[in-house]
Amino acid sequence: MSTLQIGLAVAGGLVLAAVVAHSAWSSRRNLPKRATPAEVASPEPVEPAADGSQTLDDRQEPSFDTDSGLGSLTRLTLPERKPGLDVLIDAVAPVAVESVVSGEAALAAMPATRRAGSKAFGVEGLNAATDEWEFPLAGQRYSAFQCGVQLANRTGALNQIEYSEFVIKAQAFADAIGGEPEFPEMLDEVARARELDQFASAHDAQLSFTLRATSTAWSPGYVQQNAARLGFIAGAIPGRMVLPASQQGLAPILGLAFDTQAAMADDPEQTALRELTLSLDVPQVQRSEQPFARMCEVALALAKNMEGVIIDDNGQPIRPEAMEVIHADLEQLYDTLDSREFSAGSVLGRRLFS
Repeated sequence: MSTLQIGLAVAGGLVLAAVVAHSAWSSRRNLPKRATPAEVASPEPVEPAADGSQTLDDRQEPSFDTDSGLGSLTRLTLPERKPGLDVLIDAVAPVAVESVVSGEAALAAMPATRRAGSKAFGVEGLNAATDEWEFPLAGQRYSAFQCGVQLANRTGALNQIEYSEFVIKAQAFADAIGGEPEFPEMLDEVARARELDQFASAHDAQLSFTLRATSTAWSPGYVQQNAARLGFIAGAIPGRMVLPASQQGLAPILGLAFDTQAAMADDPEQTALRELTLSLDVPQVQRSEQPFARMCEVALALAKNMEGVIIDDNGQPIRPEAMEVIHADLEQLYDTLDSREFSAGSVLGRRLFS
């Protein structure tokens, strides 16, 4: 073999090695970023809820449940607390009784479901010992009752069919305890419901930012690890995390979501994510949490740490000036909700915007 042939063979070998090396480098470069093994994996889903059942990605079911800051031991030893019916948001029918009624009898007379159509239905009793309205409890005695149905929520205003269902349920409860209900005029309550629904529709706000990878994609574990560093915990749904409120039992401040299928893949670390979404349900979170400021801080931190860009629904980058404008608008919204006694994060506010 001549010197020329040997030289060509060596050159060819070097070229082949370079091609193989470049191919391996390109393949490795296109793999999604993975979580560093030094950190512990995300915990089991422990997503907090605003009323024991609500989440940010699912439409929240109407409920008369209120929040409680009690620890788990207290929750096991004390009856669940309920907020009172309120004429601001409920159509209320007083139920007069001739003699006191036991809590056991009242509970036995409760309807099978606590809804009238898509609206929450509730019953309260006037405790004969404390003279306070409360959800009926076993071992207590009640001198009067009232039934209520929510006038509006995110499904719309109470309509005549739902009001009629409320009347049927309230009448059945009253008959079972030997009481006599007094119902408000249906047309008046339906008109109130429409006005409340119009107010709610004009002052609802659910915000979201999309974070898109600018170069290398992310694995689900990489997203979870970076979000956990900012205080997020695993949610109840695969591909979801939440930033808990400062007080136990309140609605999460923010939600973070990415592809559920990717989170449920056999090997999630081989799955490539290029986008995630940060969300804020404004009426559900207390103003004192400064949720929008937290949302902006989290978005900017994730964009920096994960090499991403914050974009709007049209795929255009969101500038800091735009965030300042949104923040100013939200302050006006908070003031309006406060003036109508539907403050963000309050019991009435969460019920109206559920």
